[in-house]
Amino acid sequence: MPERVPIATLSDRLFAAFQYALPKHALSRVIYGVARTESPAMKTLLITAFLRKYRVNMAEAAQPDPLSYRSFNGLFTRSLRTDARAIAADPGVVISPADGTVTEAGLVHENTIIQAKSIHYRLDELLAGDLASTQAYRNGNFICIYLAPYDYHRLHMPFEGRLRSTVYVPGDLFSVNAASSRAVPRLFARNERVICDFDTTLGRMAVIMVGAMFVGSIETVYAGEINPPPRRAKQSRSIAAGVGQSFAKGAELGRFNMGSTVVLLFQQDRIRWDDSLEPLATVRMGQQIGRSFA
Repeated sequence: MPERVPIATLSDRLFAAFQYALPKHALSRVIYGVARTESPAMKTLLITAFLRKYRVNMAEAAQPDPLSYRSFNGLFTRSLRTDARAIAADPGVVISPADGTVTEAGLVHENTIIQAKSIHYRLDELLAGDLASTQAYRNGNFICIYLAPYDYHRLHMPFEGRLRSTVYVPGDLFSVNAASSRAVPRLFARNERVICDFDTTLGRMAVIMVGAMFVGSIETVYAGEINPPPRRAKQSRSIAAGVGQSFAKGAELGRFNMGSTVVLLFQQDRIRWDDSLEPLATVRMGQQIGRSFA
């Protein structure tokens, strides 16, 4: 079983301090443009360097030739072959919405969520002060999954549901890797994010797409790019597109243009997570990560 995430090290704290000093929004706007360039030379340089640094399984991509993509972002948000992932078919099963690494999973304690060992953040902050939603998810279940650069970067529905709301929440753009999780207080409640809330047969379910440094935008299949490119917005805004639309379990929901994190919330006593979901556990989109109590 994976070891629990340790408390922040000196290198973690130094990395966090470095990020505080960076112009994170400005850098993300630059990366947004660079990742979308269709210049053959630049695109080839970026893709070649990326594949040299990271082990990316192109064999499971719908288009396995990396240089056939129009831009680096096209490669980064590549679709998979239809047979690349098996979706757990049991109607009572909750599936992983993404490929990634579990940061934490467990129960919301009243209004408190574990970020990493000895670090917590508040549910109401994560939900941008929405009191009704905070009450709905109080004492519920949460899981946080980090998508590394080499992971598949499209998100899928963890459970069948009907969209009740989408809210874009402006915020910071700290990195969301393990080091930042251990060293940046309230990381997922302070970074910019898109909160997708659903009604399901298990009650309400929230899929929260958390932005990060160099994440040029977050998009959904029903509203397109929600924050292109990232900028210092002043207040949260509701998005009307897609409200009332139903999505099957495993259906594509959205994507990160560059890597980030997804947080799932379920209401109290509706599901239980699988025992394997310890910090640092690897998950793949479509695999069982929990099931209903029914």
